[in-house]
Parts: sequence; structure tokens; C-alpha cells
Amino acid sequence: MEDATWTVVEDEAALGALVGEPTARARDKERDRLLDVDREWLAASPFCVLATAGPEGTCDASPKGDPAGRLVHVLDERTLAIAERPGNRRVDGYRNVLDNPHVGLVFVIPGRGDTLRVNGRARLVSHAPFFEEMVVRGHRPVLALVVEVEQVFFHCSKAFLRSRLWDTGTWAPQERVPRRAVLAHEVEPDGRSLEQLDAYYGEQYEAGLYG
Repeated sequence: MEDATWTVVEDEAALGALVGEPTARARDKERDRLLDVDREWLAASPFCVLATAGPEGTCDASPKGDPAGRLVHVLDERTLAIAERPGNRRVDGYRNVLDNPHVGLVFVIPGRGDTLRVNGRARLVSHAPFFEEMVVRGHRPVLALVVEVEQVFFHCSKAFLRSRLWDTGTWAPQERVPRRAVLAHEVEPDGRSLEQLDAYYGEQYEAGLYG
């Protein structure tokens, strides 16, 4: 959709005129390898978002989560791995990686506004000795995303401050948006009743997180 009243930004010159140029500190802060402080952040992060793009430019952003200390396995200063856990098996991001290895990752620590960003080239690995160190609740991953780090830097907290993400006083009441079972029943019907979906997204869902 585009309206005739819109002013569309179509080149870098127009973009720069609107937002300005980054400071030298912001421009030069990226690194090409992990420092000890980056490893500490990765060890404390239980959640990240993986961004990928396919050969036609179609994009995907996929959340990944595990207990802190189990989300990321650092192999060396230039390489990290993230385990694949049981999900819906769409693996849209992984399909993208098979065609285009470039990935972006944002690592989050609950309560913190700043984040750690890692960009690099990824590959899918189905077996490696380090898989034994990625076991959670007795379950060994069947797949891992291994990323060769090309860029790593800390990102400021302004987005989290604007959104007040960690301020519980701003959280919407649960009833404001339909619960997951209702969404599935209305938008993704598969023949199961609402009662069956409520049961599935309750204790049964929690019990199946790792196998």
C-alpha cells in the first residue's frame, strides 16, 4: 500500500539527511571477535532473535530460548553455536541459511535495556562433540546453528526504554488479547476443540518443551 501523500525515502542520501550520521563511537564500536565480556553476556542470556534472509530477499525473524548458560555454546572467539529445540518444524530461518548463510542475532537479558548484537555467517550442523554440552533436561539437540562471527557490538537501551518492556506496570492484562488456544482455534483451525487446545497449551505444552 502506498498513498500519493507519502514522501518515500529511496536512497542513502535522503536517509542520511533525515536521521543524520552516526557518531564515531557508534560507527567504530563493532568488533570481529568475542571478548570475555561478550562471553559473559552470552552466558547470561536466555533469549535471542535470529534474523535470516532467503535467496529472493524474503526475511524471517525467529525467537530462540533456553535457560541462561544453555542458549549459546561458545566454541572460540570467532564461533558460537545455538541448539535447535523441538518446535513446529517450519524451520523457515534454517531453510534461508541453506541458501544464504548471512544471519543477524540479538541477545537479550531480562531486565536489561541494552542488547548484544552478533552478525555473521551460519551453517547447520547435525552432529559434533560439543552437542553433549548443549543437553537440557536430558535432551540432546538434533541440530545446531553454528555462526562464524563477523560483527559483534553492544546496542543501546533506547528501544527498551521507549517501550518500557520490563516495566510490569505497562503490561497489558492477559484478557486484552485472546489466549493462545483461542488464537489457534480461530486463525489456525485443525479440527481440535477449544477445550482440547486449552489442554494442549497448558501443562502438556510445558512438558514437551524438550522432547
